[in-house]
Amino acid sequence: RTLFGAMPPKGQEMDDHYFGIIKPRIEGFMKDLNIEAWKLGISAKTEHNEVAPAQHELAPIYNSNNVATDHNQLLMETMRRVARRHGLKCLLHEKPFAGINGSGKHNNWSMVTNEGKNLLDPGKTPHENQQFLLILASIIAAVDKHADLLRMSASTPGNDHRLGANEAPPAIISIFLGEELNDVINALVAGTNVEAKHAQFDIGVTSLPKFPKDTTDRNRTSPFAFTGNKFEFRSVGSSLNISGPNIVLNTIVAEELEQFADELEKADDFKKALKELLVKTIKEHSRVIFNGNGYDAAWVKEATEVRGLPELKSTVDALPHFLDEKNVKVFTKHKVFTEVEMHSRTEILLENYSKTINIEALTTAEMATKEILPAVMAYEKQVCDVLLSKKNAGVAYNLEQSIANKIDSLAESLNSKIAELDSAIVKAQGISDVYEAAKCYHDEVFATMQSLRAVADELETIVGEKYWSFPTYEELLFNV
Repeated sequence: RTLFGAMPPKGQEMDDHYFGIIKPRIEGFMKDLNIEAWKLGISAKTEHNEVAPAQHELAPIYNSNNVATDHNQLLMETMRRVARRHGLKCLLHEKPFAGINGSGKHNNWSMVTNEGKNLLDPGKTPHENQQFLLILASIIAAVDKHADLLRMSASTPGNDHRLGANEAPPAIISIFLGEELNDVINALVAGTNVEAKHAQFDIGVTSLPKFPKDTTDRNRTSPFAFTGNKFEFRSVGSSLNISGPNIVLNTIVAEELEQFADELEKADDFKKALKELLVKTIKEHSRVIFNGNGYDAAWVKEATEVRGLPELKSTVDALPHFLDEKNVKVFTKHKVFTEVEMHSRTEILLENYSKTINIEALTTAEMATKEILPAVMAYEKQVCDVLLSKKNAGVAYNLEQSIANKIDSLAESLNSKIAELDSAIVKAQGISDVYEAAKCYHDEVFATMQSLRAVADELETIVGEKYWSFPTYEELLFNV
């Protein structure tokens, strides 16, 4: 990802990239990518521009979990390899450019029987589909009980830049059901009847038929949304192996279904017991259902202060919850991981976080010291030479003096921030405890990197173009 870079005069605000045609060079890349994917037995149905400049989407067709995971890994490597053939660089980092929308994965997840029946297909009358409601209730309970696990499964150093920004789901895990399903479960709890709603578009032309309107979530603010016949886990980072989130989803839902089975199998009146179980489950776990705007600050306050939902803002906040007693219990009970494996995984992921930030921090310090500071000083010398020349000639030099003063002040600040970053890196490197080290990298090293970057990015907007060592965002994003 870019460690420095000021925003260009024009970013993504015009939406022209999103709604414009695919550029010929990208079309050529996509054509070759399809051919290489087909050679590997991977089919994709969607390739289009995304919201950020030079950003695009690809959607492989669904498959069984293990196969889909393999396809996902192969696709990431194939995208990189094909991009190089076309003189492009495929960035899978979740937030390559500050101030520009990042990228992630929408992990579409459902459950299908060995005969091909989708258990998350509500049918035309979901309020009467008891099997669907049972599966739905188990998922609602699982997500509410183990929201921390889902958040943890999407945690990476890169995804920390993306989650919670106005382009991705918030760090608070909630479920979007849509108006139709929400009415169904509310009626179930209240004991009232509900008519299934099938909203339709009326296009105002009597000679053409009306057609169904999608009642599922399209605004991308929900981390875990029901989208017709599946759930879409939208928090997953673009560089992440999807096996982790799917292991979590499969395990926590299996746990709930086992508990449901234990209760229903001993019931004398199955239908009565099922209804009571559904009502009880929805009442106890409805706090995780939210159909509104996940970006709204009022939701964050309601979720954390009223509903008591966890807000785990960073990888360092989320990873330790893998070892919470309830989470260790569910994974060991179903023989997915042993407790030793869970401790190992937590330590490895925390260590990976620290190593990633350490590399980025050292690179930041090196770029600032060896490239940016010399460029600033060279430009400042040029300004001061002009200033001195005018002064000696008795000509007004107010402009040059103002520019020189501003550059000098920012250069001093930049040098000071470099020293702060060096000190923070040394401190973090000296901590032996993996969690405390990761916490220091997050709270001190990463925070100092951001403040150093702010100064450097301001200098980029002042220093003459020929003095600046690195390509600008404008060059990186719009010259594809």
